[in-house]
Amino acid sequence: MSQPRCVDDRITLKYGAGGGAMRALIEQIFAPGFGAVPGGVGLAEMDDGAAIPIGDRWLVITTDAHVVQPVTFPGGDIGRLAVCGTVNDLAMMGATEPLALTCAAILEDGFPRAELERIWASIRLACDEAGTTIVTGDTKVMRHGELDRIVLTTTGVGLTSRVVTDRGLAPGDVILVTGTMGDHGLAILATRTELALDTTLASDTAPINGLVRRALAAGGPGVVAMKDPTRGGLASALHEMADKSGVGIVLDERAVPIRDEARAIGELLGIDPLVVANEGKAVIGVRREVAGAVLEALRAHPLGRAAAIVGACVAERPGSVIVDTGFGRRLLVEAEGELQPRIC
Repeated sequence: MSQPRCVDDRITLKYGAGGGAMRALIEQIFAPGFGAVPGGVGLAEMDDGAAIPIGDRWLVITTDAHVVQPVTFPGGDIGRLAVCGTVNDLAMMGATEPLALTCAAILEDGFPRAELERIWASIRLACDEAGTTIVTGDTKVMRHGELDRIVLTTTGVGLTSRVVTDRGLAPGDVILVTGTMGDHGLAILATRTELALDTTLASDTAPINGLVRRALAAGGPGVVAMKDPTRGGLASALHEMADKSGVGIVLDERAVPIRDEARAIGELLGIDPLVVANEGKAVIGVRREVAGAVLEALRAHPLGRAAAIVGACVAERPGSVIVDTGFGRRLLVEAEGELQPRIC
């Protein structure tokens, strides 16, 4: 198991970046003193959302703040990102039919009306794709210079008859990803750094609740763990799943789908696509006997055509992720914090 980290006296960017530092902050500052949810999932579990029992079902709740820079990027914008990120967190808990979302907007004085209208049109389109809507929210405006343009905070609610957590793995289980890794973070980073590259790489931002619904239908109770590889990328998601489940994960590096453009940008910037954020993908742990059926269901969906089996769970080295390169093995180190702040 991983050793607990000590939170510094000053909170820096690394603590909002999705890696080990952020988990330590939540464990040591935010979570203590809040009771568990009897029969459900609460803050202490640090999953993609909370699950509260209601009769024979569970109400799933998740909330997220979005501070991406730049606000508009290849493949999306902060509005689409806000909807998809929240819908996908619900889906990771098994709630693939979101009842509704809330959205609070904090704007900087002087924010252009035309840009705000474009963002809200993007929000409406993403809601239509996900089969949900915004039902309430809040608006604040801060003085110029007190905020970097715009912050959106969304909350989502949904019902499910079965909660799937990120800690259900056991030795022998198989790990799948639903598509190519690193697209979102590397597309934003290429835009942010104004790299003069002839590339079509775009963010993968998309609502994947329909894709996950197919995986759950195909795998049934054999789908035992799910997580979306957002901040910290695939590396952070696997580390968290392995640590919580008490297993080691062997990752087949050659099987991980990565676009040539993402690989090239990563090599140019010295960043491994495995540690870069994704916003339209899932990591799914399944029992070995249903892996083929789940993979087939994923690949039959437009958002899952590049889905792949990328690893397996072992009893050795619990909490560790071991990369099999084809020539040898190495430990995959989880970043302390995100290499790219303000990514989602």
